[in-house]
Amino acid sequence: MPAVSKGDGMRGLAVFISDIRNCKSKEAEIKRINKELANIRSKFKGDKALDGYSKKKYVCKLLFIFLLGHDIDFGHMEAVNLLSSNKYTEKQIGYLFISVLVNSNSELIRLINNAIKNDLASRNPTFMCLALHCIANVGSREMGEAFAADIPRILVAGDSMDSVKQSAALCLLRLYKASPDLVPMGEWTARVVHLLNDQHMGVVTAAVSLITCLCKKNPDDFKTCISLAVSRLSRIVSSASTDLQDYTYYFVPAPWLSVKLLRLLQCYPPPEDAAVKGRLVECLETVLNKAQEPPKSKKVQHSNAKNAILFETISLIIHYDSEPNLLVRACNQLGQFLQHRETNLRYLALESMCTLASSEFSHEAVKTHIDTVINALKTERDVSVRQRAADLLYAMCDRSNAKQIVSEMLRYLETADYAIREEIVLKVAILAEKYAVDYSWYVDTILNLIRIAGDYVSEEVWYRVLQIVTNRDDVQGYAAKTVFEALQAPACHENMVKVGGYILGEFGNLIAGDPRSSPPVQFSLLHSKFHLCSVATRALLLSTYIKFINLFPETKATIQGVLRAGSQLRNADVELQQRAVEYLTLSSVASTDVLATVLEEMPPFPERESSILAKLKRKKGPGAGSALDDGRRDPSSHDINGGVEPTPSTVSTPSPSADLLGLRAAPPPAAPPAPSGAGNLLVDVFSDGPAAQPSLGPTPEEAFLSELEPPAPESPMALLADPAPAADPGPEDIGPPIPEADELLNKFVCRNNGVLFENQLLQIGVKSEFRQNLGRMYLFYGNKTSVQFQNFSPTVVHPGDLQTQLAVQTKRVASQVDGGAQVQQVLNIECLRDFLTPPLLSVRFRYGGAPQSLTLKLPVTINKFFQPTEMAAQDFFQRWKQLSLPQQEAQKIFKANHPMDAEVTKAKLLGFGSALLDNVDPNPENFVGAGIIQTKALQVGCLLRLEPNAQAQMYRLTLRTSKEPVSRHLCELLAQQF
Repeated sequence: MPAVSKGDGMRGLAVFISDIRNCKSKEAEIKRINKELANIRSKFKGDKALDGYSKKKYVCKLLFIFLLGHDIDFGHMEAVNLLSSNKYTEKQIGYLFISVLVNSNSELIRLINNAIKNDLASRNPTFMCLALHCIANVGSREMGEAFAADIPRILVAGDSMDSVKQSAALCLLRLYKASPDLVPMGEWTARVVHLLNDQHMGVVTAAVSLITCLCKKNPDDFKTCISLAVSRLSRIVSSASTDLQDYTYYFVPAPWLSVKLLRLLQCYPPPEDAAVKGRLVECLETVLNKAQEPPKSKKVQHSNAKNAILFETISLIIHYDSEPNLLVRACNQLGQFLQHRETNLRYLALESMCTLASSEFSHEAVKTHIDTVINALKTERDVSVRQRAADLLYAMCDRSNAKQIVSEMLRYLETADYAIREEIVLKVAILAEKYAVDYSWYVDTILNLIRIAGDYVSEEVWYRVLQIVTNRDDVQGYAAKTVFEALQAPACHENMVKVGGYILGEFGNLIAGDPRSSPPVQFSLLHSKFHLCSVATRALLLSTYIKFINLFPETKATIQGVLRAGSQLRNADVELQQRAVEYLTLSSVASTDVLATVLEEMPPFPERESSILAKLKRKKGPGAGSALDDGRRDPSSHDINGGVEPTPSTVSTPSPSADLLGLRAAPPPAAPPAPSGAGNLLVDVFSDGPAAQPSLGPTPEEAFLSELEPPAPESPMALLADPAPAADPGPEDIGPPIPEADELLNKFVCRNNGVLFENQLLQIGVKSEFRQNLGRMYLFYGNKTSVQFQNFSPTVVHPGDLQTQLAVQTKRVASQVDGGAQVQQVLNIECLRDFLTPPLLSVRFRYGGAPQSLTLKLPVTINKFFQPTEMAAQDFFQRWKQLSLPQQEAQKIFKANHPMDAEVTKAKLLGFGSALLDNVDPNPENFVGAGIIQTKALQVGCLLRLEPNAQAQMYRLTLRTSKEPVSRHLCELLAQQF
């Protein structure tokens, strides 16, 4: 930039600033400012035209007054006039004033845009940079619309100077972050990528920032940047500090650019080209080697720059998760930082090792540092470091060290900071359940947890122990004995009383033979806690008492006396009063057999995934899902209740929407003893793997169908179901589906999971499963803004006579969705008979006071109710001939819209729902399938044949079914997938 000459010092401005600083009071300052404002106003309105210097001086004074917190309502036009000056200092002050004081709604915006256009076209690099800086600083949509097409042209122009390219790249980045839709993606993208080869390091640094942001939304358009980034990184890493003198920071060559390049590479999977990958691995090894070298300077700036590159390198190694040697070396390097005197390094090392612990290659290496991590948990003074140490212990835990880690976390819990106690409790509960070597140890651990930190033991935790004890006969006696002993403590937490009341009420008879725990002693011990408990716990204890009457008839008189007491029958709390009256009447009127039937032992709970993990995810907040799910799985481990753990993802790069899906929250169960199956909410919406199925109880097919069986109108389930909204809109009350509704629907014909819709406000994710003629669909509504959605109302609408063909039961969702939050809606679906039109999903809400609405097609098509059918070649051709009527066949010849890949085609046909039959068609290139569409009214058999012609890039699809409309509809649906 041109230097400011001595004559541009603006002595009048310096005097004014000095006067303001010398003011003794606020009143004196305001008086001096008002005097100056009056003088400036008179100068601007005077007859004598001001020269450029005077305008600049007065505009500077106005800017200074504004920065002091005073309103400025004039002078804008004079600042705009400065933009047309040919002097750098005057133009600079004009742009500065515009950037700070002019908003996007100003009437002067057109004049400002014209001045900016003139400067961009002037080819004067100084003026072009000033204009680009102004666009970036204002960053309004209006400026984006005016200049979004010009800035890329300036960026890639061959005659643009380096400083202009640098400013243009950063300006385009600012506009893209403000309004992504305004930045055109076209032929210039490839030329932007080649800026990574630019000779000027400043241009490369700015270009990397821009490409990193752009490739997150359009990764395929910028995929060529990988090899260029690796090449540039290799040159920097292998260079000496003297090679890049202008960009060497305390003996570290180009640290900022190195970090940016490493972050750019984390946007993509490992390079496919062997040469590029080998060069990158060599770079990463070089960085790890340099970390072992003695420091070239004792200055903190040197170590900070060196460690910044090292930690970003380790992040890239973790992201790839494909080089065992590098992962182990990274773990060992981080292990050296665990005892570093710098707190920030210890924190970062613990945080990175948490991620390393989830890799199968480095898990064992992480475990070697367990003693150091435990010591950090005990001795660290910084609470945030202690919390990361607890996270790392949780991540490195497996069957071999579970007892040691749980023991240390329990010991730490006694002195842990109150802010993280609940999180520690949840982690201990999860580890104790997941890696329990025997059930007695699990029960001891949870009861110890309640004893140490009862206030922080949530309902999910003690619900879970009740569920497991109820489902395991071999632990019930031990649990009853242990909880009886725990209740004898003088100070007993209320959660312990809840657990004790439930377990003794169910299994107290298993320890009643011991005189020390006889029925009267058990009742006396529980009742001694009664008056100290809350209403909810008292209600649970009353249920325990009536259970005692069934288990121990000898206690009947004593318990009836308690129920008959005035403090119970006339209790101010309606719930306690009602229970006392009903239980007293039941014990007095019912016969022994009736009493035994009504109060029989609780049946085993349905086996589901633990809901404690959902609680921990909500505690950790958005984005914590991947860290808590623990991608590494111990092959021998399984949940203590028999539930199958989620299948680990094989993709190292998380979905871009993972931060939204990590926000899902499940309400805690309302009352014991029925723990909520919140584990269903933890299934990744974007996972294409099968949903986790319980390994105990009925078969997955039977369990699924029994859960989805619609209740009869007179059944208790029907009475307890959420009532439908009083005024659900009909098809005539909602708008037409959005233009891309059909395209979005087609994405789900051969898949059940994914993002159905997404814009700047809302994301709608879908996860569904279908068996026979029944289905269950989870819709996840994510608020992508920071503003709460009001009157949020998603509704399923049946157009035409679809209601007689497809039954959809919906569950209400909260009418308010907080910013950054997500709500879930469950849909139970039953196919009554074949249908051609999908139901509509209408979503209405208010955002910032403005009503919003959209209508989508729900991804429920007739092929979702396919049941694959295996058959021999002879049976297939026999059935094919039986379906030979013209109306039973639908055929379509069409051009391939996607590359013709046999494996992809096979996957799509399987996703469509049919079984693929091998060795049936004489031509091995053809695909043959069979299946049955299940509806409540009838079954529709279906045979299909797909004949690809790779040379002509064409397909011929033939479908035969027993119903003409089904044949044509299935043919249309499937043809659109190829």
